[in-house]
Amino acid sequence: MKLLNDFKTFLFRGNVVDLAVAVVIGTAFTAVVKALVSDLLTPVIAAIFGSPNFANLKFRLNGSQFAYGDFLNNLLAFVLVAAAMFFLVVTPINWLMSRRAQEDPATKQCPECDTAIPIKARRCPQCTTRLTASPDAPRRPGSAPVA
Repeated sequence: MKLLNDFKTFLFRGNVVDLAVAVVIGTAFTAVVKALVSDLLTPVIAAIFGSPNFANLKFRLNGSQFAYGDFLNNLLAFVLVAAAMFFLVVTPINWLMSRRAQEDPATKQCPECDTAIPIKARRCPQCTTRLTASPDAPRRPGSAPVA
């Protein structure tokens, strides 16, 4: 019975559930990105170069056949998927995260040593300078306000 309880604890730990959700979302997102590449980006390549499918490209050397067209198809698909991910997902997310960091900073600069310190800190951990507390900073009961 303990083994079953341990297994249940393992399954419902946050990181296992988060990983399961990430895999499901990742699988669905993969289908969207593949559709974007095959339905929208590959036809653009076909319009420029004439053929979206290079699978029939091959050459023979000493009786061995090298199907480099299939490699080109997969390489092109990889580059297009990577470009779509970078320009349509990574760049906008980085922009949003940098904007959020500017709106809600987690650190402030020490006026004496210019070290980045937590926003709620009352003393600098590097130079021990007493800092003015923000009005919403927590104080210990019975302590005087920091000037």
